[in-house]
Amino acid sequence: MSIKENYQIIKDQLPEGVQLVAVSKTHPVSAIQEVYELGQKVFGENKVQELMEKQPLLPQDIQWHLIGHLQTNKVKYIAPFIDTIQSVDSEKLLAEINKESGKQNRVIKVLLQVKIAAEDTKFGLDISAAENLFRQYLDGSFPNVEITGLMGMATFTEDEQQVRKEFLTLKGLFDQLSQLKPLKILSMGMSDDFPAAIECGANSVRVGSAIFGRRDYSK
Repeated sequence: MSIKENYQIIKDQLPEGVQLVAVSKTHPVSAIQEVYELGQKVFGENKVQELMEKQPLLPQDIQWHLIGHLQTNKVKYIAPFIDTIQSVDSEKLLAEINKESGKQNRVIKVLLQVKIAAEDTKFGLDISAAENLFRQYLDGSFPNVEITGLMGMATFTEDEQQVRKEFLTLKGLFDQLSQLKPLKILSMGMSDDFPAAIECGANSVRVGSAIFGRRDYSK
């Protein structure tokens, strides 16, 4: 099927109020432009270098989300234009985003990435660290960022019960922190598991291959 058909299938599955982040990593500018022309404005990239190459070549009203692991020394490159950094997994990284955002006279939106998966390869804060960082934010420690929500990735497994359990863990933390200050975005679910994520409370999903097709990692 075409990208247009794939995109429409995904959009038709999303309830009203659920944000779609079209994950365009490894896909060409032409494919992103095609999806943009279908009305999509929010795109996600994993790597700073790839994002830096694409961003100048595409419409400037695209809201770019950085969804991959971010090294502190790369923050300065995306600070002038990034809409949301979904992958804040340490206090050190949040402090760096705050610093670089201040230099740009911006307030950058961020999500705290929480490790809910059983896999060691996944990044993220544990629940107590996420709570602690959010409290520091509420105390005014990071004035140039806005923590708008949480992001998490479930274990890559066929066991749907485990996946749902992990999603519900993150939803529980989202609700708990929202009692301190209302959060807006709960980013859970990708191409293979976004319907379950939505059932568990996600209001933002990150979908790539189901729109653009399989990725070519040889590039």
